[in-house]
Amino acid sequence: MFDKAFQIFKIKDLRKKILFVLGAFAVFRLMANIPIPGINPENLKSLFGELSIFGLLNVFTGGALEKLSIVMLGVGPYINASIIFQLLTMIFPQLEEMYREEGEAGRQKFNQYARIATVPLASLQAYAMLMLFERREVIGILSPQLLLASILTITAGTVFLMWLGELIAEKGIGEGVSLLIFAGIAADFPTNLFQILANWNWAQLPSYLLFLLMSLLIIMGVVVVNEGRRNIPVSYAKRVRGGKLFGGASTYLPLNINPAGVMPIIFSMSILILPSMIASFLGEGGGALVSILQKVGGFFEDPFIYSISYFVLVFLFTYFYTAITFDPGSIADNLKKMGGFVPGIRPGESTVHYLSFVLNRILPFGALFLGLIAVMPSIVGKITGITSFSFLIGGTSLLIVVSVILETMRQVNAQLQMREYDTF
Repeated sequence: MFDKAFQIFKIKDLRKKILFVLGAFAVFRLMANIPIPGINPENLKSLFGELSIFGLLNVFTGGALEKLSIVMLGVGPYINASIIFQLLTMIFPQLEEMYREEGEAGRQKFNQYARIATVPLASLQAYAMLMLFERREVIGILSPQLLLASILTITAGTVFLMWLGELIAEKGIGEGVSLLIFAGIAADFPTNLFQILANWNWAQLPSYLLFLLMSLLIIMGVVVVNEGRRNIPVSYAKRVRGGKLFGGASTYLPLNINPAGVMPIIFSMSILILPSMIASFLGEGGGALVSILQKVGGFFEDPFIYSISYFVLVFLFTYFYTAITFDPGSIADNLKKMGGFVPGIRPGESTVHYLSFVLNRILPFGALFLGLIAVMPSIVGKITGITSFSFLIGGTSLLIVVSVILETMRQVNAQLQMREYDTF
């Protein structure tokens, strides 16, 4: 491990990429600590205690929302725009053709549409946030000029982070947007550690040891499942072109045990806390609708009902999101065009049925895993009474941290192996 770390900093190009990413992290954390003026800290703390969705949003912004900084929205609007366009591929065939069939150029155009849509989404979200903060007296009353300036500043902060993420992916190493989210999550670790040390009680030592043991086991499980693959063998027919023989190779098509990633958890949590959030945005002027939404939100405040509903929704959304992002028909068609086939399976419709069969066998395990990870913080918190390091025991944060670290390690190893080949 230490030898690999020394190799990274010996190679000039790789060292520059790592330092560039660290510099981008520093810029991000600096901006995350520049607040907008006129904040009432006590009312802000009270608002975060009432609305659970701000805890989820605060994870993606790296604590910027909790400080009401100029990048309080983080890269959330860009992620929302990407999800919206992925859902639209089910409605508009032209978008699906662009995303799946036009290759890298089509995906770049698809991503460009998502970037353009980020600006109006960020503006609407900034306006809604500012109106809520003004109504709850978190900030002072905004004049039209100050409101417009605040919306433009917050939107510009989101666009800047989106650009910074693209810059990391281009000049650094790893996936830029994911690395920014990872940096925000990891930034809270020292704060949580200082809180535990400040409130240290030797009588709780067994609870801390149990918490540490359970955390290590959960992280090991997440790594194993996140890296789990079902490899489907694929062979390519031999073809003669221009007097030369091509093909004849054998490889495999990897199917992830957890093909949906972290998105089902985000969808499920958003739906559970959406009624309370809408009621808070509407305020007293909502009338009967606000009353109904408050009752629905109050129903999910029961910890047992919330956990069961959360688990079921994550399970169902895993199937839903996989159906959007994984198309066996498109994969079978691409294999057929390239002369590939699954041994023992006829190309075309038979391959589609086989891929669907394999996916439906591994997907329940992935959905069950995601559901357990989603409710794990409340389970471990009940057992140990410790909730400060929630990202160590499950939920969105843990999956993001593990996925980003593994993906970045893979890219670093690929860079090192490429340099080793160059020496020959």
